[in-house]
Amino acid sequence: MTAVDPGRTEGGDYDLSNPINSFIDVVRRLVFQPVSFFAGLPRRGNFINPLVFALICYEISAILGGLLGLAGGEPDRGLGPFIVSLVVAPIGGAIGLLILAGILHLLVRLIVGVGNSGFGATFRIASYATVVNLVGWIPIIGSLVALVYGIYLSTLGIREMHETTTGKAALIVLIPVGVILLIVLVGLFVAGAVLVSSPAPAR
Repeated sequence: MTAVDPGRTEGGDYDLSNPINSFIDVVRRLVFQPVSFFAGLPRRGNFINPLVFALICYEISAILGGLLGLAGGEPDRGLGPFIVSLVVAPIGGAIGLLILAGILHLLVRLIVGVGNSGFGATFRIASYATVVNLVGWIPIIGSLVALVYGIYLSTLGIREMHETTTGKAALIVLIPVGVILLIVLVGLFVAGAVLVSSPAPAR
């Protein structure tokens, strides 16, 4: 667990005044220096900077995924759906980000306790973990890498920013992942049961 100076300045957030260089720098630190990145982030402050970073990641993923679909000639990936996805990606991403941050922070309060660093810290963790979307658009491999590294980043972020143990941080991150996987498995089981029980079509 990294000691944190409560009086440090907000030097670690994505910088809107230098958007391109700052974005590249944040991505680089998240990939190669995630522990020091999260340890150096402000615990409180405005949500705009991390939110904009997340929206850029969502938009890049939508653009690259859409272009891949267009290049592959997929019938459901025409120009119209591609343009729609560019509009929907940041809107849906922002809503999903707020929901995810809310769920994670509820678990932080339950597991870490009231002495945590606040919702602002959790929101930053969720926002910067969206960096995995930069590879998530790649079929199969990208999704797997995004899932694994997203869990890793979120665990490190919660551990460093809420000053807790790795075990508690991992538990906070894995509970929502486990619930989602359980819902998917139940859905697949129900769908399979419906297909098996459906009468064969008459000839």
